[in-house]
Amino acid sequence: MTVLSIIRDCLDALLHPSARYDALTRARHRAFMAPRLLGSLAAFAAFPVYLVLRGAPSAIEVAAFAWLIAPILLSWFLSRTGRYEGAHVLSSLALAGLIMAIAVTTGGIESFAAIWLVVVPLEAALSASRRVAAFASLLALSCVGLLILISQLGWLPGGGLGAAERGVMMALGVTSATLYAAGLAFGAESLARTSVTLLSREEERYRLLARNMSDVISRHQRNGAVQFVSPAAEAMLGMPVAQLLGHGLFDRVHVADRPAYLTALSDAARGDVRSVEFRLRREPAGSERGQGNYQVDFIWVEMRCRPLDQDLGRDPSREAEVVAVMRDVTDRKLSEQALDQARSAAEAADAAKTRFLATMSHELRTPLNAIIGFSEMIAQEQTLMLAAGQRKEYAELINASGQHLLSVVNGILDMSKMESGNFEISAEPFAPRASLLHCCNLLALKARENGVDLITDAPQDLPVMTGDPRAFKQIVLNLVSNAVKFTERGGQVTVSASASASQLTLRVSDTGVGIAPDDLKRIGAPFFQCGKTYERRHEGTGLGLSIVKSLVALHLGELTVQSKLGEGTAVIVKLPLVYAPPQAKPTESKIATLTPPLRQEIQDQPALVKKSA
Repeated sequence: MTVLSIIRDCLDALLHPSARYDALTRARHRAFMAPRLLGSLAAFAAFPVYLVLRGAPSAIEVAAFAWLIAPILLSWFLSRTGRYEGAHVLSSLALAGLIMAIAVTTGGIESFAAIWLVVVPLEAALSASRRVAAFASLLALSCVGLLILISQLGWLPGGGLGAAERGVMMALGVTSATLYAAGLAFGAESLARTSVTLLSREEERYRLLARNMSDVISRHQRNGAVQFVSPAAEAMLGMPVAQLLGHGLFDRVHVADRPAYLTALSDAARGDVRSVEFRLRREPAGSERGQGNYQVDFIWVEMRCRPLDQDLGRDPSREAEVVAVMRDVTDRKLSEQALDQARSAAEAADAAKTRFLATMSHELRTPLNAIIGFSEMIAQEQTLMLAAGQRKEYAELINASGQHLLSVVNGILDMSKMESGNFEISAEPFAPRASLLHCCNLLALKARENGVDLITDAPQDLPVMTGDPRAFKQIVLNLVSNAVKFTERGGQVTVSASASASQLTLRVSDTGVGIAPDDLKRIGAPFFQCGKTYERRHEGTGLGLSIVKSLVALHLGELTVQSKLGEGTAVIVKLPLVYAPPQAKPTESKIATLTPPLRQEIQDQPALVKKSA
């Protein structure tokens, strides 16, 4: 470690915190404190030599040497406050006061100390402040004028120095002033070198930023001519940057977008900030003009431009320049176009649906009106005194209308089957307890209306499982709905859930009519409804438990039904906590084996859930 490094570290330790994070400010503070601290230390070191040559010092000489502590106080002031200009002003005052005190007692304007007045504005020049430099210059000139005035008025104290002593002191004054000025010169050179180094670093940072930015930075004239473009343009347009200078970039703008491009640059040159989107021709990779495989390829670009200098718009004589940032927005434009196409397709589908409903309204109402009208006439045959032939004719019309209505409905269902896809499991983590409670809350009103007590037992510590939450809700809704429907008034339905290490067990039990042993073997088959000996008949297609069985199979689970006629039924469903799809798609293999009506009901099940809610 060199002596200069040690001195620099000591000075850095004295810097104000506001000056430690900026290199140029740090260098200025260091240049201010270094010569003052070193000068004061040198003066104190030379004081014994002065005593040997001079002898016992006078009171003014002691005061002058004591004044040398002022630079140390100035360095302390800058270190504590960080006020750089204020420290320079105080330094100029302290230096001028010291020079005046010595010059007045040693010959006035002819004193050896008068030469130091030249140092006052030189020292202030390091502040990089015109106000401080002007103040120091006026201060030095005022001191010179004051010394001349004192000399002319004869106010100088008597007992001047002899010729020999005056020569020695003059040599000492010139030498010390020269050395101090040399220190100021080295400090100014150090500051200039630091400024140049920092400027070079900043320029290199900007070059590095321009080279590595994905956006293209360019500088334009008012007419659109490119004066500078960053290297990112080569990756964006697939051509050298040199070919884009001048009007090279303008030539690649789509003809339809050139007016908007030039308008944006012209507005930005007048001081506005503009943004415009246009198309640029890109050179396809591996293609050359004149070859058969050459294709014109345009990309969408968003350009934001602003004036390079905001003050240029105020001076019409100066040519305005514009800086622009261009970004490839082709993907966004394609997404917007795809969204517009999807919106148009949705609007067309909605219009087709409206036309379909308008057409089907007529197709459905006509046969229904015929069925209702002719059936009412047959019901009032005694009043209307209908003959047997008329009744037969009306019955045939009713039958024809019914057949027509059936064919219309079958056509709608067949169309729905063709347009619906296979049921697929969308596995995701979900909380089974929340889904279970939600489904039971949906069916609570129906249970109260039927006079059935619905009890839910779902532990708080049920773990999160991975599966299709929509399918899980369908399973619960179908099982609980069936249990409530087949339980007589005053009965009870219990829904409970528990979890083991690898699976969730769901149990739905009721005190309803139960299922006969013969029917229990066929339970879950599509369209199967249990025996006809039940005390009350219930509506339904027989697909509810079939859908549950299929959904449980798709989740690779197990379904068990336990029932006794007249005592009730219990359905146990076991589902894996983490659904792992097999190699073959289970939806295709499972649903493909179902009958078309069952497949249709599985696809329409979300609508059924909403209706039940």
